[in-house]
Amino acid sequence: MLNIAIFASGGGSNAEAIIRHLKNHTHLSVQLIVSNRKNAGVLDRATNHDIETLIIDRAGFYEEKNIIANLAPHKIDLIVLAGFLWLIPKYLIKEFPNRVINIHPALLPKYGGKGMYGHHVHQAVFDNKEKESGLTIHYVNEHYDEGNIILQARCPLTSTDQPEDIARKVLSLEHQVYPVAVEMVGRFIRDGEI
Repeated sequence: MLNIAIFASGGGSNAEAIIRHLKNHTHLSVQLIVSNRKNAGVLDRATNHDIETLIIDRAGFYEEKNIIANLAPHKIDLIVLAGFLWLIPKYLIKEFPNRVINIHPALLPKYGGKGMYGHHVHQAVFDNKEKESGLTIHYVNEHYDEGNIILQARCPLTSTDQPEDIARKVLSLEHQVYPVAVEMVGRFIRDGEI
């Protein structure tokens, strides 16, 4: 069994989609939800699914580097970022090479980088009158949104779509695609391809 830790800072709808998709899976299991916010909605979702949680703080994550020791008892094979807003430090990427993945609510390389998350992304897509948007699932490196792309999915936009409409379309697509992508990366790990 390959064990997954989901890192999230917010409500956790993508975490929920992944947990539901992998429930009773033959070789993948969500073992831990990690959050940098003690009131994050994702923690309630974890409780509802009897999944352990871990709250981290900035000093422990960046300076003391205690996240590796905290992950060890759960035998984590894959870290899945699902709305986690902190930059992943080099030491953690080195510990989990090609085993940290992220979802970004736009078609990278457009609309990526520091500060480009959530409504900021959808507003930028709207402001530039894009005809489509979508999502990018990528491996994480030491820079925001610059890791190698695993896959992208697109959705058409209309001239009447407002930023909140774009957000709704992209989130719906995320819930469909991210769980399948996590399963696919898990298969890569199991088969020794990464």
